Amino acid sequence: MTAVGIDGIEIWTGKLKLDLPGTFAPEKGDDPEKYTKGLGLTNSSFPDVYEDIVTMGANAAKRLMDRKGLVPEDIGRIDVATESAFDHSKPVSTYIAGCLEQVYDGDFTHANKGERKFACLAGTQAIDDAYNWIRAGRNRDRPAIVITTDTALYARGDPGEATQGAGAVAMLIDEDPSIVELSTDQGYGSKDETDFLKPNQQFPSVDGKRSVQVYLSRMREALEDYESVTDAIELEDFVYAPFHTPFPGMVRKAALLAYRHVIRDTAHEDALADEIGRQPREEEFDDREAYEDAIRGYMDDLKTTEQYQTWYDTAVEPTLELSREVGNWYTSSVHIARVSALRDALTRDREFVGNTLLVASYGSGAQAEIHAETIREGWREEIEGLDIDDQLDDRYDLSWDEYEDVHDVHEYDMDVEREIEEFTQPDGEFVFTGWGRMNERMYDYVE
Repeated sequence: MTAVGIDGIEIWTGKLKLDLPGTFAPEKGDDPEKYTKGLGLTNSSFPDVYEDIVTMGANAAKRLMDRKGLVPEDIGRIDVATESAFDHSKPVSTYIAGCLEQVYDGDFTHANKGERKFACLAGTQAIDDAYNWIRAGRNRDRPAIVITTDTALYARGDPGEATQGAGAVAMLIDEDPSIVELSTDQGYGSKDETDFLKPNQQFPSVDGKRSVQVYLSRMREALEDYESVTDAIELEDFVYAPFHTPFPGMVRKAALLAYRHVIRDTAHEDALADEIGRQPREEEFDDREAYEDAIRGYMDDLKTTEQYQTWYDTAVEPTLELSREVGNWYTSSVHIARVSALRDALTRDREFVGNTLLVASYGSGAQAEIHAETIREGWREEIEGLDIDDQLDDRYDLSWDEYEDVHDVHEYDMDVEREIEEFTQPDGEFVFTGWGRMNERMYDYVE
């Protein structure tokens, strides 16, 4: 069976940044470590006044097509995953295709286009759709482009305000991929939840405490389901574990839960028995509450052990590198975690081909998906070609007043009476230029 997976990746970050410990914390009267150590964030990325989810997605897709030497007729499918859509009917993929047709000869007339929505999980679901489309033989030997693009904006003063971010990831899904081969096995955990939602509104309604618990519960269910269709997971099977990362502090919780689950009834649990005892088993307790108290105590002890900390520092911590610098990108979150892992392997000059990632995606509402990805021969060249470090370094550093202006510009219902000038100069990229006769958004390419 021919391998199907990710053949190319490009990233586009919003061109502005907000320094959380240096600018956000003083304005809020907070200790900077609330953000750097608590949330695990240093900066957030924001779109300039001429940027939005279309420009970011189109710019990432153009970089991808140029690097892979593709033209529109080569592409059989364009799927966009977002939870920041501004139209209830016309999909973002059509806007992005229209942008790209401005700069290429030819068009995407015979490419299937769509938009996926399931909160942050939609990007992984769009990859699944492309994978299945190729496996079914319906692609006519053409690859798919999956674009994840979001502006994660919260209401001013909302507890989630510090986790904001904006950016896009474009991925080429094809046979015989250069970067990773996707596993046929997947695990799911899904339930009807109201932990985070946007009922006809731009800013999310969030039950913060509930949201954390739902995230952890769905991840556990997905892990159990994945194990039900594969052999039992061994720690040694996976070199990195990229998680959906709304903020790195959330991943610390999920990673500890996953580690405790995976080492149960293994030599790793035995090795810890003298230090912290064996994991509590529910049958040993008279009621559920007592068992859960015992589990919490065990996990508090587990996270302090050298065995766990070594695994976390090797398999999880490197996946958080980009998230710390850009904040939450919603549908792109787990995909920048994957890139962070590959960049770490590149830095360490790892002999990486044939190794495996365990990828854990999540979307509020709520569903988690877990699958494996095997590293392919061309991964190094593809990751070396990314310029994300230059993009991060070139971002404009917002003052507090400028941040307030940018927030107003990107608030859909805000009527900004004053004209706010762009902070950066567009150069070789798509830009938002205004509204058309039917209130559609319009775009041009700036050389």
